[in-house]
Amino acid sequence: MGIGGISIWQLLIILAIIVLIFGTKKLKSMGSDLGGAVKGFKKAVSDDEAKQLGDSEKNSVETKAEAEQAEATSDKK
Repeated sequence: MGIGGISIWQLLIILAIIVLIFGTKKLKSMGSDLGGAVKGFKKAVSDDEAKQLGDSEKNSVETKAEAEQAEATSDKK
């Protein structure tokens, strides 16, 4: 038994039919296109995370500066 009740022989037959229909060159180009899309997606996600981290650090620095300024003005009173 293989995946979901499909045996290894059935999977090999399906793979052979796919290769016959599309050809190896077409499958290779589809694989490289898919790989490029996955790389682009991962890069976009990591860029968004870096941007969010940068924004949160900037906000925390601003908040800290405001707190220090408020402390300084309250100490003067």
